[in-house]
Amino acid sequence: MLGTLLLITVLMAVLVACWVAQVLGLPGNWLMVLVVAVYAYLVPAHSAAAIRWPVPVALAVLAAVGEAAELTAGAMGVAQHGGSRRGALLALVGSMIGSLVGIFVGLPIPVVGSIVAAVLFGSAGALLGAILGESGRGRTPAQSWAIGIAAFRGRFLGTLFKLLLGAVMLAVVLLALLMR
Repeated sequence: MLGTLLLITVLMAVLVACWVAQVLGLPGNWLMVLVVAVYAYLVPAHSAAAIRWPVPVALAVLAAVGEAAELTAGAMGVAQHGGSRRGALLALVGSMIGSLVGIFVGLPIPVVGSIVAAVLFGSAGALLGAILGESGRGRTPAQSWAIGIAAFRGRFLGTLFKLLLGAVMLAVVLLALLMR
């Protein structure tokens, strides 16, 4: 019993770390799919802590929906404003740098301050990256700003949606473990 509880606790801790990794721009939902698939493979089916294969499959579907939504949100906004590939690339780089800065700077909000800061700073990094990318292509400041705002909005909404899906994925795994 103690071994089962420890195994489940470790699994959930790793999955929460994967979920938080999304804020940094890492593929946290896909890492969760991988971790749960490896777990399902390694833990014997007769164990009280086992997870059956439909669970990693369901997680993969949720992760794919999250990726599609994030790409759509970001691409639609930037494309509507005529953004370039260079602007999109620098928005991506800016969002990763901004997320890292946000994690370390944080916000004075108990428990979730670093996560909130990473999302906001990542979105601000996307804005600045897009502005830099578009300014270097000869866009006017107003055009660069509009594309940057679209990058900010896309990054922000995409990240929130993926975090929400990641939370649903955590709940699916927890329910699968509790309903055994």
